[in-house]
Amino acid sequence: MTDEQQITIDADGTPVSGVYGRPADAAGTVIVAHGAGAGMEHPFMSGFTRAMHRLGYATLRFNFPYREARRRFPARPPVAIATWRAALAAAAERAGSRTEPLWAGGKSFGGRMASMAVAEGMPAAGLVFLGYPLHPPGRPDKSRDEHLPGITVPMLFLQGRNDPFAIPNEQLDEVVRRIGSNATIEWIENANHSFEVKGVKRSASEVGAGLAPRVAAFIGSPASNTD
Repeated sequence: MTDEQQITIDADGTPVSGVYGRPADAAGTVIVAHGAGAGMEHPFMSGFTRAMHRLGYATLRFNFPYREARRRFPARPPVAIATWRAALAAAAERAGSRTEPLWAGGKSFGGRMASMAVAEGMPAAGLVFLGYPLHPPGRPDKSRDEHLPGITVPMLFLQGRNDPFAIPNEQLDEVVRRIGSNATIEWIENANHSFEVKGVKRSASEVGAGLAPRVAAFIGSPASNTD
């Protein structure tokens, strides 16, 4: 099992917590942010990152300032984007002189904020969305996709077919089509926003870990290799 290190990240003067893990001979680093309703300590997050370690990738998961302060409501985008920049810089510092890709992503809100940071110039190798919140449930007219077509790095959308943040499914399919060849979507049948499947009993940790092979296959593919 890869040892994990508790770290503190300076996000524009605000300290936030992070957990960093690095297996031997890591092929790259995946930085992941939590969703709006749970922090980096959620079993989904730790299950995903520890599975990525077993697949040969370093990881950094971190809290946004609102979660660090135990507030319920997510940070506004400028604060979240600044935190993302600080987290990516912290991962780059720990990679040291190694030349390796730094991938950004996360669960729902965390992944969306990563994409907004990249749209504003954050130098990630690519993006991984563990359930992109395309719109509020029941409000497909409130689409949150304006910045996505301008992003040119590789992007992987992992999405549950029954995710209310992406119903109708065709709406997200169309967004991915408009982004172009650098975007890939993988639909997970019968899965909801938390990637739970009705009738299938799995812990949140197991659910998160189950997504790791799909992510590793995508970021390790020749088309996504930015080395």
